[in-house]
Amino acid sequence: MKIFAIGMNYLQHTAELDGSAYKPEAPVIFTKADSALLKDHKPFFIPDWSKQVDYETEIVIRICRLGKGIPERFAHRYYDAVTLGIDFTARDIQKEMRAKGMPWDLFKGFDGSAAIGEWIPKEKFLNLQALHFHLDINGHTVQQGMTSDMVFKIDEIVSYISRFFTLKTGDIIYTGTPAGIGPVHIDDHLEGYIEERKVLEFNCK
Repeated sequence: MKIFAIGMNYLQHTAELDGSAYKPEAPVIFTKADSALLKDHKPFFIPDWSKQVDYETEIVIRICRLGKGIPERFAHRYYDAVTLGIDFTARDIQKEMRAKGMPWDLFKGFDGSAAIGEWIPKEKFLNLQALHFHLDINGHTVQQGMTSDMVFKIDEIVSYISRFFTLKTGDIIYTGTPAGIGPVHIDDHLEGYIEERKVLEFNCK
């Protein structure tokens, strides 16, 4: 099982990170180790080697069949479910490593950094590119987004990734985070929603 993720896929998120909104020329792809996956309401343990770990709330899709070199017009056939996930990011380490042009693995792919919610069949939604989603921490909404604001749409992402990697059943793709990222703390209670349906819930330790 492979975990793919997309960076810089909402313009306002690029603005809050880099000071100006911009569109990447192509999807920014990175991967996470399988040990990054955090599911079934298990707690997220904030690593002691980072001074600031941020939540990044994202729509996640699940690949349902083998695919390589998938044309965009057929990409919708290769995923069957969606959920909400948190791409945890060690922000202080990210700033240091981006400044040096170093890889993303340490600040993006560490253990527990890919929280995942309950899978919902995609047929439950009329249009995956018109979904509202949000994250609450301790009962207060801290981040929200609309999939219509994605720079690269879901089918574009699936097609692009499949140019370089063979997609297999069970692979998952985090599709990018909107603006509104922020730090988590010990004892925070996180709840994630797609539309009005709660699909994600866990605590930070």
